[in-house]
Amino acid sequence: MSEDQRGPNALTIDHSKDLKFLSFELGGEFYGLDILKIREINGMLDITSVPQTPRFMKGLINLRGKVIPVIDLRLKFGLQEEGYTERTSIIVIEFHTIHGPTQMGILVDRVSEVITINEADISDPPDFGSSLKSEYIRGMAKTKNVVLIILDIDLILTDEDLTFGPKPAPAEAPEAAAKQ
Repeated sequence: MSEDQRGPNALTIDHSKDLKFLSFELGGEFYGLDILKIREINGMLDITSVPQTPRFMKGLINLRGKVIPVIDLRLKFGLQEEGYTERTSIIVIEFHTIHGPTQMGILVDRVSEVITINEADISDPPDFGSSLKSEYIRGMAKTKNVVLIILDIDLILTDEDLTFGPKPAPAEAPEAAAKQ
């Protein structure tokens, strides 16, 4: 049936605005990441911890000779820590920092599937007020009777989060140095 036969009020879907997301579970909720940011998906690997890093920074993995930092997204989001299972996955993503493209592993409870969502079906995130940090939520989409929280991975981690080791001490004020 042509568009003329369906009439002017017929619903048409612009598939050029279809977006693909990798869906995963974290604390019983479903999240989505732009598939173009995903480099690979791995099961649980040995993680070498790094001292004096934030609690959510689990450490480093050696992925075919490349050292990649790994964060536990559950801890980054302030969820309760849980043990890792055979379903726990490390999603290696690429995102942008002030230093350029960076690869990072994110630990999630389980990877679900790749979902295609039309851009028109993604709604703005609700306004949680100023007390809840939600600028990394790109939008919300309902799919298969589940609300998918679509994340903007470029906004989840700050450059400060990615700095390993102790932070440098602030420069001493000239007045304090003069008193010594």
